[in-house]
Amino acid sequence: MLWTVSLCLLLAASSSGVPLDRYSTKGQHKVLLVSFDGFRWDYDRDVDTPNLDTMAKDGVKARYVTPPYLTITSPTHFTLLTGRYIENHGVIHNMWFNITTSEKLPYYATQFKNEWWDNGTLPIWITAQRQGLRAGSLHFPGTQSTYQGETQTVKEVEPRFYDYKNETKWQENIEKVMGTWFSEMDLDFVSLYFGEPDGTGHKYGPDSPERREMVKQVDRTVGYIRSLAEQNGLADSLNIIITADHGMSNVYRNGLVKEITLSRIPGFSFRDIAFHLVDFGPSGMLLPKKGMLDKVYNALKGAHPHLHVFKKEEMPKRLHFANNNRILPIILFSDPGYVINGFLPVQFNAGEHGFDNEEMDMKPFFRAVGPAFQKDLEVGPFETVNIYPLMCHILGIKPDPNDGHLDATKHMLVSVTEDLRQDIKSNIFVGLAAVAGFLVVVFIAVVSFNAFKKEKNDRSSEKSVLPGGKEATQTAL
Repeated sequence: MLWTVSLCLLLAASSSGVPLDRYSTKGQHKVLLVSFDGFRWDYDRDVDTPNLDTMAKDGVKARYVTPPYLTITSPTHFTLLTGRYIENHGVIHNMWFNITTSEKLPYYATQFKNEWWDNGTLPIWITAQRQGLRAGSLHFPGTQSTYQGETQTVKEVEPRFYDYKNETKWQENIEKVMGTWFSEMDLDFVSLYFGEPDGTGHKYGPDSPERREMVKQVDRTVGYIRSLAEQNGLADSLNIIITADHGMSNVYRNGLVKEITLSRIPGFSFRDIAFHLVDFGPSGMLLPKKGMLDKVYNALKGAHPHLHVFKKEEMPKRLHFANNNRILPIILFSDPGYVINGFLPVQFNAGEHGFDNEEMDMKPFFRAVGPAFQKDLEVGPFETVNIYPLMCHILGIKPDPNDGHLDATKHMLVSVTEDLRQDIKSNIFVGLAAVAGFLVVVFIAVVSFNAFKKEKNDRSSEKSVLPGGKEATQTAL
């Protein structure tokens, strides 16, 4: 009977620790998506990065990830938020433009052009909120816009003349996200953007000592993010994904190479162009005037050994950059090291991005840590369109139509089987401890009862002393 009771206690203890909804992530797991703009996949190889290294041991590291083409900031960030290739989500450039009026707006002003962002594809903020979660965004491209009339629970756009490299501001933003947004407001998803090391890579080049110093700042910031997650009691619920939009490549100039300047190409004239986007790094687009498409195309095709020229319909399918009305009829991009100038060489950055996404210099980094992820796991490359379905899965929400696949990342996750095995082991230990405690109590009770009984029997058989000093033994009648 005693062993029957003990077995029942053990089974009850081992099962009570695994509720039926233990493996439903909705309402339990939170996600923080962090982007360090322009952090190339190999930036940690020539700099000591103890916090990134620790994060890799505590979680998952990818060798590198592949962004979509066009490898510039706003389009690639919107891919992270939607899981769509650029031709499908429609944010095809950093700059809003109007081919009728020839207007162009720079990166910051484009953040406030709602129709540029809200063109049919929903970012994860809105998808999550429509399924009962709460989302926020700080400085992430696309934050300012509303989507089908909806916006994030909380959001913040950086001021116009924001210092993207100010480490104190970085820490204040992290404190706001961790202490207020996640802890006090109980948000489920937050996207957080940092504008470095992109700015430093542009100005000084990806191989410069200035870039290496900025990577050290990024590493300190990663450590600060994780320490504040711990301090705010988020370590058991928050999954942190850190990545970037693109990499960075050195630019050749100072007479080292023959530069690409369109106005100097024989047979080409800007008089044949109705609208253009050039002088913005290694990529460009042209809208020839009516009847001039073939003339412009033939003049540029093969004009420079490091200039690639495509009619929109001829773009390589792998680039997924053709099937959108915003994309202009002629697309240009150069090989790494070269930029595309229009009338004159007016670009002076030491580093650039916007090249073919197959180029290794364009690959960003990827780290992830949290209760949903395995530990000390290095995985092979994958495309950044796959980060969106991964985040949806962790949040427990149904993704909107996208170009990503959970199969590309699910091996990073702690499987239900492994999690269940750990829980069962843990709860069996608790159960055994409970049974052992019960048995100790029973043992003490039995020993005490037997001792009491023995003492009573001894007393009942004691000899009685009669008057006169004679001893008599009590006999039961």
